[in-house]
Amino acid sequence: MGGFGRYLAAALTARIASEGMGMAVVLLALERTGSAAHGAFVLTAWLAPHVLAAPLAGAAAARTRRPRLFHVTALAGFAVAVAALTALLGRAPWPLMLAVAVAGGTCGPMVTGGLSSLITGLVPAGTARDRAYGWDAATYNAAAVTAPAAVGLVTALGSAGPAMAVLAASGALAAVLAATLPYEDRGAGAVPGAPRAGLGAGLAALWRVRELRAVTSATTLAFVGIGSLTTVSVLLATELGSPGGGGALMTAFAVGALGGSLTLGRVTSVAPDRLVRWALAGTGVALAAAAFAPSVAVTAALFALAGICDGPLLTATLRIRAQYAPDGVRTQVFTLGAGLKLTAASAGAALVGFTAHAPAAALLTGIAGLLLAAALLHLLTAARGCGRPARSGPTGPSEGAATTAAGRRSPGGP
Repeated sequence: MGGFGRYLAAALTARIASEGMGMAVVLLALERTGSAAHGAFVLTAWLAPHVLAAPLAGAAAARTRRPRLFHVTALAGFAVAVAALTALLGRAPWPLMLAVAVAGGTCGPMVTGGLSSLITGLVPAGTARDRAYGWDAATYNAAAVTAPAAVGLVTALGSAGPAMAVLAASGALAAVLAATLPYEDRGAGAVPGAPRAGLGAGLAALWRVRELRAVTSATTLAFVGIGSLTTVSVLLATELGSPGGGGALMTAFAVGALGGSLTLGRVTSVAPDRLVRWALAGTGVALAAAAFAPSVAVTAALFALAGICDGPLLTATLRIRAQYAPDGVRTQVFTLGAGLKLTAASAGAALVGFTAHAPAAALLTGIAGLLLAAALLHLLTAARGCGRPARSGPTGPSEGAATTAAGRRSPGGP
């Protein structure tokens, strides 16, 4: 298996562990304590550090002289935290459980954006790298499909404890695979006296680069809606007479997204900024139509269509990130982008909790409106910048190693 093939295996197994945590923690808490609320508190502690840890993790990854050790340690820490929660949840004092969850969540940005940032060192710039980001995006979608199914199956056959153990083993396998990847030697090639990117460099880059500011603001707004989609799908299915149909709707969306990332996401002839707008608008239109569907079956078909439109969004976002992120803050840009999207999704989930009494069709229409507004925001933001990205550095002309100097653009978003 080549270096990129091993990367995909590491990314998939790590993201399976990450995607399965939401369901597994709640099921384990319900099994051991009789209350799903305990799982929700642990999951909140797991998710909360992501956006705060993102700039720290990105800066540390960029500065370390031993990137292999750093990435493997982060993935191993993630796996150990999952294993520890498997043993402690419902059995240990709350402060200890929450501390373990926070520690595991701190490693989370390296499972998402941190891993994706490695692709620039594995695949040469150009069409091959654009396609590589399509495959990387597919690992997120594949994990979103397989992880909940695996957790549900193992729990049904035994209990939630073994399901959590499977996730821990998946995370451990990711760490082992990451140890086999080729990494850049940053020690020998370091330039004496070269400035090191500070913790705010990635955030500054997200703001200063027009394309990256546009994609970051648009996807962050969109994920306020996406974050509430799971809850709204359950409410919608219930109103349509199928209380258990919410899972089927989200599965249809995830399967559609996987198909979209493997097909539309691999189209390199379309500029990534245009692909972002098409993906956001298409997803919004499909979900708006789903709000007025007469049955769960028709709704599921429209959710699948929405997923197909959503599939290329991550691929296009990753391509924009890689194209404009300078080497010194690339990992910060990737981890910050993932952290902002996750925070927006968490905010969306909380917002829908306050409005859950409203008709589900109205809530889904609101989600669709957010996605369409995100497409418009991207169009307006991308149209208002000035200057041209600097094109230099070892990554080649298409890589655009933009700087943060006045009048130039630097990197950005998720």
